[in-house]
Amino acid sequence: MFKDKDRYLSILLISPSILALLIFVYGFIGWSVRVSLSNWKGLNPDYSWAGLKNYLALFSDPRFHVDVRNTLIFTSVFVVGSILLGFFLAVMLDQGLKGEGFFRSLFLFPMAISYIVTGVVWRWLMNPAEGSRMSGFNLLFTSLHLDFLVNKWHTTPIWGMAAIALAAIWQMSGYTMALYLAGLRSIPHELREAAQIDGANEIQIYRNIILPLLAPVTLSALIILGHMSLKVFDLIIAIAGKQLPLDVPAIYMWQTTFDGLFYARGAAIGILLLISVAVLIIPYIRYTLKTETQQ
Repeated sequence: MFKDKDRYLSILLISPSILALLIFVYGFIGWSVRVSLSNWKGLNPDYSWAGLKNYLALFSDPRFHVDVRNTLIFTSVFVVGSILLGFFLAVMLDQGLKGEGFFRSLFLFPMAISYIVTGVVWRWLMNPAEGSRMSGFNLLFTSLHLDFLVNKWHTTPIWGMAAIALAAIWQMSGYTMALYLAGLRSIPHELREAAQIDGANEIQIYRNIILPLLAPVTLSALIILGHMSLKVFDLIIAIAGKQLPLDVPAIYMWQTTFDGLFYARGAAIGILLLISVAVLIIPYIRYTLKTETQQ
């Protein structure tokens, strides 16, 4: 009797959260799907059926092709750079470095800053101006007589996305460092000692023991960073503004919906973004649940 009472009480306590989730998440997703299948353009709602017309128009839209290309470039540089730098920092901190707490906080601090603030700072650092208006990295390179490193940064087509990804790497590498550091600290020290007794050097230990054991951490970092990169918006706006060569789906969605008042097309872009994120998140959730069940 008491067990049933506790169960009903638990359901009652979480029911407001479940109701809010159903309405404000899944309800709005369903409404966005319906809008994306309509002809709504302008301030007055128009729910007349359009089928997949908005989606097909996006697939044949040159701007959307640019968006997909830019997203792939940004995601590749951001995810790979954050994981490599985060792992390197974690390995350095795992060596018993003096002042580890200070450095750990220092590397994690950028994560507490919003992308808007990061973008404003890095826009100055990556200032492409020349001559007397030169500042940031270009001025530093010139002062160090490294003129061959001076470049146009985010104003360069295609590779401008890679330059913007540097700011994102700076902000999120501390997070991946924390993930890897926790993973490294969870590996029994006896495994390393046994490998050293067998004659393995440090490189062999990391390649054959440490990295395989850190595979779940790497997977988690890939999923988290990957879904963040697919939704990037404010960082690009803060650094480069609204430029077609540096356009991404989130910016296209914003301009289509709120500047062009083409709500149906904007909803279609939003649903495609949701699907792209779900492609990453759902397999990861299934893998996590399967792993927990097996344990």
